[in-house]
Amino acid sequence: MDLSQFTQAFFVEAVELLAQMEQLLLELDAEAPDSEQLNAIFRAAHSIKGGAATFGFVALTDTTHLLETLLDRARHGQLKLSRSMIDSFLETKDALQEQLIAYQAENEPDPERVAHICEVLRQLALESDGTQAAPAAAAPVPAAAPVAAAAAVPAQGGALRIRFSRLSDSECDLLADELGNLGKLLSRTRSGDQLTVVLETSCAPDDIVAVCCFVIDESQIDIAAQAAGDAAPAATPVAAAPSAPAAAAPQPAAAPRATPASAAAAGAKDSSSIRVDVEKVDQLINLVGELVITQSMLTQAATMLDPVECERFLSGLGHLERNARDLQESVMSIRMMPMDYVFSRFPRVIRDVSAKLGKEVRLDTFGKETELDKGLIERIIDPLTHLVRNSLDHGIETPSQRIAKGKEAEGQLLLSAQHHGGNIVIEVSDDGAGLNRQKILAKAMQQGLPVTDTMPDDEVWQLIFAPGFSTAEQVTDISGRGVGMDVVKRNIQEMGGHVEISSREGWGTTTRIVLPLTLAILNGMSVKVGSEAYILPLSYVIESLQPRTEHLHSITSDGHVIKVRGEYLPLIELHGVFDVAGAQTDPTQGILVIVQAGETRFALLVDELLGQHQVVVKNLETNYRKVPGISAATILGDGSVAFIIDVDAMPRIQRAHAARAAVLAHTARTEPVAA
Repeated sequence: MDLSQFTQAFFVEAVELLAQMEQLLLELDAEAPDSEQLNAIFRAAHSIKGGAATFGFVALTDTTHLLETLLDRARHGQLKLSRSMIDSFLETKDALQEQLIAYQAENEPDPERVAHICEVLRQLALESDGTQAAPAAAAPVPAAAPVAAAAAVPAQGGALRIRFSRLSDSECDLLADELGNLGKLLSRTRSGDQLTVVLETSCAPDDIVAVCCFVIDESQIDIAAQAAGDAAPAATPVAAAPSAPAAAAPQPAAAPRATPASAAAAGAKDSSSIRVDVEKVDQLINLVGELVITQSMLTQAATMLDPVECERFLSGLGHLERNARDLQESVMSIRMMPMDYVFSRFPRVIRDVSAKLGKEVRLDTFGKETELDKGLIERIIDPLTHLVRNSLDHGIETPSQRIAKGKEAEGQLLLSAQHHGGNIVIEVSDDGAGLNRQKILAKAMQQGLPVTDTMPDDEVWQLIFAPGFSTAEQVTDISGRGVGMDVVKRNIQEMGGHVEISSREGWGTTTRIVLPLTLAILNGMSVKVGSEAYILPLSYVIESLQPRTEHLHSITSDGHVIKVRGEYLPLIELHGVFDVAGAQTDPTQGILVIVQAGETRFALLVDELLGQHQVVVKNLETNYRKVPGISAATILGDGSVAFIIDVDAMPRIQRAHAARAAVLAHTARTEPVAA
């Protein structure tokens, strides 16, 4: 059987095992290593080695074999760990990841990189023996060999009786063929869904388990020693299923529970989860979105029917609406991923960067189980990484500086996530030096930005998001406070979110990112302007009101503010922004919707409120082009298209309109009148 159908399962499992290995290595105490952690790290390396040998990934097999040998000695107390040794293990993890990426792209890994990391591991083995080896020339990495060669064993050796249970026909053939690559098959017996083979091999039982576990579950495997030629297995099992572990034998490699391989072979009957391609999930979400739109159209059309004559139809339509909403919520939950997917990357970043800077930093996380849409969670990684590196480089001080300020030598970095209404709020906080208000204002004035000494702190902090803005005295290769922050803000806004900053000089900075939970479904308020319908994201809406004349105040010939509970808010007329004819121009005859974008509140003038409901978001740029002030579009129940307003962009567009109007007015005043 062609093993290529199972390679993707191996790549997915190997990436997960490497992530687990990195996390355990970061937690490992070199002075007093935990035996369970060492065993788990060893099992991860061992499982990767077994799968790599199965698929003929020679460089990956050789590297993991050297790593596995060192880990095996460490877990048996034959090797004393050190911080530098753990650093080398982490470097090996990075090299293994590079090799996986190369093999996944059907390329061979870089021979020099493979030779380097193998030499590092060999040197560690020699140094741990008390032998200092002379630098050796880098050995060339052999070309990829066929699977049989990679897993070849001597013809002579002990015999093992291996019993597999709950197998499909394809799994029986695949496992029998694969075991033939590990030694000589002396017998093969099939009974129902069970397969028993006697294998003459020099492979260890846990090596066999590691190879087989990329096809079936560990609980389906039972291995016992047997003298070659005997009809019955020996009494003492060498490796058993988890229900009867051998006390004296090392634990076999952890088995993947639910992989595309086992799902494809229909063998993992006891698995509680499956893997599905993201493309299939996206297609399902799109279809459910279309179903919701169709249901909305039917509901809209049903308003014209007689409720008495069509009672049964309308009752069924009500059930359809409830079921469609439940289906929509269930399907959307499939794309949700825990924030731990993001947060788990940062212990390594903090360890490496803080060591390079000579700082002591403790990472605390909160809300790792908080879920966010997969599309957003992958796009948030880069902005968060930039914020974390900024905090490490320019926020948290060195131990001596902190002690001089009366702080603990060890700084704290906090990553948190929590749901807030229809949004998720992600915070990056440090207890470092904080932002310097005077430095920021001085730099802003130097760059010609419109600032005053009386600006509130919230507005001052937002200045660091200006392109090219930095107060750092030195720009390092790690970060520069402000450099790239404009990119961070732009990326967040493209995801439908916004960034807020709070800081206390000398005591730390908190950057708060507010994002919608998903980009596919939006809770919105539909409003009417003239004959056009628009959608306002509900997360921005605070309240709506109809103003009185005494609450309105003119600041220019066509500019107004409204006083709401003692606060003056700018008034933005949507009909002017989008040039809509036939709209209500008198604010006292229309409706004002008070919205908040970041720290800015303002009022939007609309003709009327149509309702509040969930809408399916359609990307406008994919289907048309980017329109200023519009973030996306949706299809309403009557089949018409409604634009979703980009609330964050409204003040900027309003200022641009006002500036253009001022230029036109000035031109009209200064041009000579024609005779």
